[in-house]
Amino acid sequence: MTGSGVAQIVLSSRPVSWINTAFPFGAAYLLSTREVDTTLVIGVIYFLIPYNLAMYGINDVFDYASDVANPRKGGIEGALLAPRLHRPTLWAAALSNVPFLVFLVVVGNPASTLWLTLSVFAVIAYSVPGLRFKERPFLDSITSSTHFVSPAVFGIALAGEPVTVGNITILGAFFLWGMAAHAFGAVQDIGPDRDAGIGSIATAIGARATVRLSLALWTLAGALMLTTGWPGPLAALLAVPYLLNAVGWWNVTDGTSARTNASWRRFIALNYLSGFLATMLLILAWIS
Repeated sequence: MTGSGVAQIVLSSRPVSWINTAFPFGAAYLLSTREVDTTLVIGVIYFLIPYNLAMYGINDVFDYASDVANPRKGGIEGALLAPRLHRPTLWAAALSNVPFLVFLVVVGNPASTLWLTLSVFAVIAYSVPGLRFKERPFLDSITSSTHFVSPAVFGIALAGEPVTVGNITILGAFFLWGMAAHAFGAVQDIGPDRDAGIGSIATAIGARATVRLSLALWTLAGALMLTTGWPGPLAALLAVPYLLNAVGWWNVTDGTSARTNASWRRFIALNYLSGFLATMLLILAWIS
């Protein structure tokens, strides 16, 4: 395979978004164990690269027909994988995932293995023919959110941390945030998805209703964080930039839905800002 082919496969894993799955696992595991060990390092590496290669690479392979007609594909928002790279991408995803999964199962426990299985299933079920959860309105947003929340749940379970009301509340807020993010992101693809006969939460209820649902979910996520112990309530402020970024599309129509891509690109940048601020809060929680 040529270097450009390898580069395209790597691009399909969305390097700009790697941190979005590695950070939840790493933060949850580290705050639970309060130590840096081999399991933490290997787990972070897994959720940083192989996990994303499986999640996005599989998606790009089976979405090729619709991606060809999507003008935003072919860059940081998703590779446009040539058909000759489809099989190598699937092999790369499988071969890169298996060793890490074996290790994480061996060092884990029944609860962590259950959550890891659910996490990997959600990655596969989102895109592969026969399941295609991404084409099932509302289930698409639920599954997408699971992609990001399950690494955190797995990290807690792997550390043997007991289930607490605080953990459930924080994870619930994170889950609502994930659903909001997916739903808002689906708005920009209403046109290409409908042309390709692909269903989504946005094609089902329309651009305006989807944006308003996203705003409601982000608001609920922030409200939930207000009920957590210190410094959790400060995290409620992290919802504000997302609300400000999306509220301008309150009256968006299906015909103008593609224009929300400008806000989606800002959303990608906001994730880095939020990640930095969340890290500061985690440090505060660590020393409190």
